[in-house]
Amino acid sequence: MTTAATDPATATAAALRTEGLGLGYGRTVVLEDLHLEFPRGRVTAIVGPNGCGKSTLLAGLARVLAPQRGHVLLHGRAVHALPTREVARHLGLLPQTAAAPDGLTVRDLVRYGRAPHQGLLRQWSAADAAAVAAALDAADLVALADRPLETLSGGQRQRAWIAMAVAQDTGVLLLDEPTSALDLGHQLEVHEMLRGLAARGRTVVMVLHDLSAACRHADHLVAMCDGAVVARGEPADVVTADLVAELYGVECVVLTDPTHGCPVVCPTGLRRT
Repeated sequence: MTTAATDPATATAAALRTEGLGLGYGRTVVLEDLHLEFPRGRVTAIVGPNGCGKSTLLAGLARVLAPQRGHVLLHGRAVHALPTREVARHLGLLPQTAAAPDGLTVRDLVRYGRAPHQGLLRQWSAADAAAVAAALDAADLVALADRPLETLSGGQRQRAWIAMAVAQDTGVLLLDEPTSALDLGHQLEVHEMLRGLAARGRTVVMVLHDLSAACRHADHLVAMCDGAVVARGEPADVVTADLVAELYGVECVVLTDPTHGCPVVCPTGLRRT
């Protein structure tokens, strides 16, 4: 098994971490005894083959799936013991599939991101309007703000959902395959937007299938296989031909991007045993 230590310079600043986390469905155990730290102000990508537990881990981090054992800690407090509204003010989630009522406009959807900040004593404010405007701008959706969601392309709809999560203005943002429906240009826009959020102090955690994209756009990788973490750390430190073979059963050559210095995975064929 490939291993790598968490960067000590960022581990102590982790806003989100797990202690002995076990997750599953009924009697089926998917993940066991996970000890992870997601560096504050960094983008972490969770990678690995289909069925390895990536989305299950994200569901546990997001408080969607209750732990069978152990804890998810948000700013040092067990997330499953916190009130739902308080969690929503600090942690945002963009699931892999999302649905909205017919007729909802892009602006309406993004406004929902401000719901955790509303209450009996706090109604819609100029700060809410500014957060929505900033999210629409960040997602390049200003010109489409008044369009119904059902009239948009798949990529445009995905950007609208991401804008809603951005408008929620949480310190931790979790995303499951945020660029799966986007073309190359919009993938780059989304990744640049997420990196900008991290640069302003947010903790961004996303599940990605594209390992080269994860290496290019993430500061920190968590590589999973068969329900276990097999590598974690900076992409250049942990991504090797042996790791790719362990994760995907694929032979490859790992090159270095001449512009960004990150690993680029070039598959050469299936590993034969």
